[in-house]
Amino acid sequence: MNPNLQKPGEKYIQGEWQQDSVPAQKRLVAYSLYTLKFSCDSFFVKISSYSKVNYGADTCMNSGHWAEYIRGTYSQKQDTLHLKGQFCNADGSYKDEKGCFRSGDYEEFFKVKHPADSVIQFLSTSNVIPINAHLIKRTSCVPKPL
Repeated sequence: MNPNLQKPGEKYIQGEWQQDSVPAQKRLVAYSLYTLKFSCDSFFVKISSYSKVNYGADTCMNSGHWAEYIRGTYSQKQDTLHLKGQFCNADGSYKDEKGCFRSGDYEEFFKVKHPADSVIQFLSTSNVIPINAHLIKRTSCVPKPL
C-alpha cells in the first residue's frame, strides 16, 4: 500500500539552497549552478548552465545560458543523498521529450557534507565539480496528501 501523506524527509535539508559559483568558473568552457528546494521528502532543482561554446540551436542555448528543471523525491542513507525524479518545466509540469535538452528520468547520488547550519556541500558520484550551496530560506516539513 502506498502512504497517503508525504514522508517528513531530513530536517537539516528543508528549505532553499543556492550555489553562487564553482571553482575556477572563469576558466571553464561550461559550468552549471544549482538552486535546490527541499520540502518534506520532495525536491525541485533548477540547473542554470553557462557555455562559451554553442553546442546546439541558439533557440535552446539562448546565447550560452539556459536552465533545466527537475522534480522528484529524495532519500538519505548515512551520508549519501539519492535524488530520483523527472526533468520538468519551470512550473513543475511535464516536459515534452521534443523540447530542448534533457527529458525523462533523473537519478543522482550525492555524498553530503554539512559543515555549518547554513552551508551544505553535495559531491556528485558522476561529476567532479562539487555543489557548494548556502541556505536562502529555511522551511519546515508540513506533509501534504498524496
